[in-house]
Amino acid sequence: MGQLTGWLGRSQVSRSAIDGESARAGSRVPVLLVHGLVDRDWVVSCLEQGLGGCGAGPFVPVTYNGFSPDVRTAARVLGEQVELTAGRCEGRPVVLIGYSLGGLVARYYVQRLGGDAYVPLVVTLATPHGGTATALLAPPHPLLRQLRPGSEVLTELAGPAAGCQSRFVAFYSDLDEAVVPAARGRIDHPDLKARNVLVPGVGHLTLPLHQPVIDEVRALLTAVGQTGFDVFPADRDRQGRNRAR
Repeated sequence: MGQLTGWLGRSQVSRSAIDGESARAGSRVPVLLVHGLVDRDWVVSCLEQGLGGCGAGPFVPVTYNGFSPDVRTAARVLGEQVELTAGRCEGRPVVLIGYSLGGLVARYYVQRLGGDAYVPLVVTLATPHGGTATALLAPPHPLLRQLRPGSEVLTELAGPAAGCQSRFVAFYSDLDEAVVPAARGRIDHPDLKARNVLVPGVGHLTLPLHQPVIDEVRALLTAVGQTGFDVFPADRDRQGRNRAR
């Protein structure tokens, strides 16, 4: 299940890489790619390849130093990286794309730590927004306990969030073996501007690499570059049952 590493140590984002990319990016929107629990670099590198050439960038992989014991801690460290990237990209807004647990950390940062001031759009892939039954069977690590339905962190995220300005797009699958039941991969929150996209017949590890998903994320990033961050109509059903086939 999506992992974020990141102990209390500082996260390692290359300033020189950001500087070099931002010099070539012009007015494009920077994108931070947040990996999950066991995938680390391979999902991020595949996403970066698949999303290249869509008009967004630079693409900045988020890297941590260890195994985070807490979603809140990882979210604070992610916030440092967002602010660093925004500063190096002339203050432009930042898009977050998080896989599995990476999406939950991105959401916590934006929804609970004021990250919506920097991040108008969060895309999550196979993220257990409502927790997962598989965490009930996992070893009693503090982080895995936070993925259990009804945990303190998930209760925080279910609380009022009327001031959150970010938009969310959550891709989830009906065959996700790590997010159980599948509906827990949706963002069902009355205060959040969220669109849920069902990806039929795709597993947890496959979803972020599924070409229809890549195509839809590319379209989102292209829309951001062309028309700003109003990437789906305000009158669309926030719990809409869109599908990526």
